[in-house]
Amino acid sequence: MPPFRFSTSAVISNDAVLALYESVGWSAYASNPELLCRAIKDSSFVVTAWSEDGRLIGLARAVSDDATICYVQDILVNPDFQGAGVGRGLFAQVTERYQHVRQTVLITDDQPKQRAFYESMGLAEGSNFAPEPIRVFARFR
Repeated sequence: MPPFRFSTSAVISNDAVLALYESVGWSAYASNPELLCRAIKDSSFVVTAWSEDGRLIGLARAVSDDATICYVQDILVNPDFQGAGVGRGLFAQVTERYQHVRQTVLITDDQPKQRAFYESMGLAEGSNFAPEPIRVFARFR
């Protein structure tokens, strides 16, 4: 058994959430703790990963209509646990929950390591879709 466990029902303290987001350098999220915690609470689905000693080491969250689309908002893993299957397990939990929807969408930073990870999970970038290309549009504020 891996040295971590997944939960879809764990109560997460605000301090644990902030520590996790800060561990991966997501300061835009961590700079407004109240908004971040509200976003997690109001997500359609949240799965967490916990170390053997009870520390929050990973989190994935999705927003979905539970019919046609699942938007994976965050997948993050404490750097001390990256490469151990935590991120893969979190993503698997989300995709299993939403296996019946037509579209799974994720927007992420332009980092080679992230791109390789998401492509290894079966996601395609931009217009690399089959059977026909599509366009992706987004706005950030």
